[in-house]
Amino acid sequence: MKKVYLYATCLGTAAMQESILNSVKLLRREGVEVIFKKNQTCCSQPSFNSGYFKESKNIALYNINLFEKDYPIVVPSGSCAGMMSHDYLELFKDDNNFERVKEFSSRVIELSQYLDEVLNVNYEDKGEPIKVTWHSNCHALRIQKSIQASKNLIKRLKNVELINLEYEEECCGFGGTFSVKESEISNAMAREKIKNIQKTGAKYLISGDGGCLMNIAGTMSKMGLDIKGVHLYDFLVKRLEGVKI
Repeated sequence: MKKVYLYATCLGTAAMQESILNSVKLLRREGVEVIFKKNQTCCSQPSFNSGYFKESKNIALYNINLFEKDYPIVVPSGSCAGMMSHDYLELFKDDNNFERVKEFSSRVIELSQYLDEVLNVNYEDKGEPIKVTWHSNCHALRIQKSIQASKNLIKRLKNVELINLEYEEECCGFGGTFSVKESEISNAMAREKIKNIQKTGAKYLISGDGGCLMNIAGTMSKMGLDIKGVHLYDFLVKRLEGVKI
């Protein structure tokens, strides 16, 4: 039996627990044993992006010590996966711990990549025919490069039509601390993204990143729009179980 660590992410534990539970479901239905370390913490991306490199290193080393066995570290977020698999290497490039970090980072994989590229899952879609569109979050697109794997999973669902989103690769304005420091610019970016979502005619926006999803879905809610933001892993489980979204 394959064994993996599941890294839940801060947003997963604080606001999107259902998405984490569904991530476990998706792994277990493929016969994978999921190991969850209850003392896990942040990946250090917020501090890294804000220039607190010493503090970020301390968090990174904590994670490296925590996930000590030679199992894949599966992350249901392109942002956190990108931080741990790529940005850690940049953070420690001139550090004595670089080899340890390199070994750790080589084991980090985004959940959609693990399901698509490693397990090559076979999905039976039990849902009604629907149209959806997709938002690519910046870190998953440019750092972790997990977007194609995420889309491949959606394309395995025979009753789901994935409509291309114009300017799909443009930022939604979340950007972690950016949305707090530059809230007016962030809001303008989110509304521009939503204009393009509306043009697709889809009633569901799918994304694999919790931060982007909260930003876009929250803004759509304030605007009173009849479009629902759904996390990729919640969406997949509902389609496989035939549960209405």
